[in-house]
Amino acid sequence: MSDLFEIELLRGTLDHCVKCTICETACPVSNASPLFPGPKYAGPQSERYRVSDEAAVDASVDYCSGCGICSQVCPQGVKIAEINAQARHRLKRQRGIPLRDRIITRPTWLGRAGTPVAPLANWTLGFRPLRVLAERTLGVHRDAPAPRFAGRRFSRWARAHTSPAAPRKVIYFHGCGTEYYEPWEGERVVAVLEHNGFEVVVPEQDCCGLPLQSSGLFEDARRSVRRLAHSLASQLADERTIIVGNATSCTLMLKREAREILGLEDDPELRRVAERTYDICELLLELHQRGELRTDFRPIPERIAYHAPCQQQGHWIGKPALELLSLIPELEVREMHARCCGIAGTYGLKAEKYEIAMAVGRSLFEQVEASGAAEVACDSETCRWQITHGTHLPSVHPIDYLYRAYGLDHG
Repeated sequence: MSDLFEIELLRGTLDHCVKCTICETACPVSNASPLFPGPKYAGPQSERYRVSDEAAVDASVDYCSGCGICSQVCPQGVKIAEINAQARHRLKRQRGIPLRDRIITRPTWLGRAGTPVAPLANWTLGFRPLRVLAERTLGVHRDAPAPRFAGRRFSRWARAHTSPAAPRKVIYFHGCGTEYYEPWEGERVVAVLEHNGFEVVVPEQDCCGLPLQSSGLFEDARRSVRRLAHSLASQLADERTIIVGNATSCTLMLKREAREILGLEDDPELRRVAERTYDICELLLELHQRGELRTDFRPIPERIAYHAPCQQQGHWIGKPALELLSLIPELEVREMHARCCGIAGTYGLKAEKYEIAMAVGRSLFEQVEASGAAEVACDSETCRWQITHGTHLPSVHPIDYLYRAYGLDHG
């Protein structure tokens, strides 16, 4: 599908904009920085003046973080964030894509390079003079939250692990964060699924293309998501088999964003994958509502904070993690009400956007501090890294608490 056709599909929602400014009020970026004039101006308003292959009307659209809140709150259903993403893509085609954006949007490359030399790579990420040099040469902010390489890959653990045969089968999409930085999260997801009677299959997989899409590299993003969709679709043996992921931004990419923003609506493999993909907490809550979730939970006498990321809310499934965590005896969960942590994938890593990201996240950081919680639960790995960066508290996936409550941490 051509870029022009994708644009026209999104432009079909423009006339529904009644200039009510609800999106302006909700936008975390425009409320933190004058560099972004707001989603209404950058999206529906400016789109009417953009002409294909001509100079972009306003480069400020590059300061949109792509959080998607504007589309979520629009009462008229205007695809504001998606229009902004298309405009950013055209801007990058016209002005060129910085080397930095070509590097940090490829987590597979970075993961494969850093994992074998994890101690050295992690030392480099913490060595101030090198971070300053990286800021000056590449434009990656010296203070931006950089995750530590685990030194091992989840997929290698998965190949050595034999999931018990079970009547129900699930395909596990683990994402790059689990693969290179948090392999223990994947191990816990597998354990919880097996505890609930699933046979877990982990096929070969790669990046979903979301970082590339968010920085305007649409062609590369299409190649990535098509490769992933082909790998996942090949494992869908029957209508009962489903796909589950624990990286909520990546599952949203498969469910909706690649089809809407990249124009892959007619790709048969991606459509099949989209229809069968669940976020891990979405799946577990659905099991509970059907009376099929095991609830042999042990008490966890702790107080934690919970932040629902923007991308998780973009699934339109409520906040299933909150409902699951409420099932654990003695676990006190304080819900945070800040809209966004600010990181937006790779947005907050960029030198010119780091301070904006921190300003956006300040409300969340203050709420976490006021909650008195010792740990934060959050469904997105990049958001977890940002939360830890802004609060100096550990942040984990909600699945960690189910894993502990099931007693799986004791074998």
